[in-house]
Amino acid sequence: MKLAVAGKGGVGKTTIAAWLGDHLARQGRDVWLVDADTALSLGAAMGLPPSDIPTPLIDDAELIRSRVGAGMISLTPEVDDLPERLSVRAGNANLLVMGSVAGAGGGCACEANALLKALVAHLVLTRDQWLVVDLEAGVEHLGRGTVAGVDGLVVVSEPSLRSLTVAARVASMAAELGLCRQALVLNRAPSGTGSGAAADPWSSLPDIPGLPPLAAVIPPLPGLMERMLARASVLDLPERPVIDAAMDALLAALGAPPEKPQPAR
Repeated sequence: MKLAVAGKGGVGKTTIAAWLGDHLARQGRDVWLVDADTALSLGAAMGLPPSDIPTPLIDDAELIRSRVGAGMISLTPEVDDLPERLSVRAGNANLLVMGSVAGAGGGCACEANALLKALVAHLVLTRDQWLVVDLEAGVEHLGRGTVAGVDGLVVVSEPSLRSLTVAARVASMAAELGLCRQALVLNRAPSGTGSGAAADPWSSLPDIPGLPPLAAVIPPLPGLMERMLARASVLDLPERPVIDAAMDALLAALGAPPEKPQPAR
């Protein structure tokens, strides 16, 4: 199954992508994570030290030009060997650091864009693996041909009108490309108290056109907040059961096949 994760900057999108990839990998799935965000922080979120995170593909001008050319560029470059060549292990998953054209230096944006899109298309359309792509707020990596192979879009938001409005805009952009299987994750959403609506304040979100259906609500996690000043990894938190339950709800909302029972030991 191929999933893309998008949302406004600062809402925890990369954290959700890391949790989702780790959750699937711990189930024994063959998981590939793709960091296609300008911030390039997915490797750190997965617990990799800076020395183990590879140079983003977007910064490898020599490789880009060797595959795409310059001037009269190829829009269908050879990329079959690149996932294994450029990826590293991050926990039980494979990590491919691509970057975003929006964060690239000058000189080869067209060439870089062609190679990035070709590689994403290859990962989405031709490989039979679980794929989690950490996108930017937009969906520029997903062209009309590629998006047909993506099984679902995870849209991450904080519980604020501004964040939800951006989430709806991102979801609408994806829907225009044909990616209509979408689920909303509300991150850092405080739990209610009391009974009725006060106990579940997120049961009725603002009526914003394009906003995906709510699939999971993740409260503020003290374990994560305590760790963030000391370590970049978001894995192995004390609240893992809460995170796993949210990831299960998210996958169910997107129609993911159920986990295969593990053999008895």
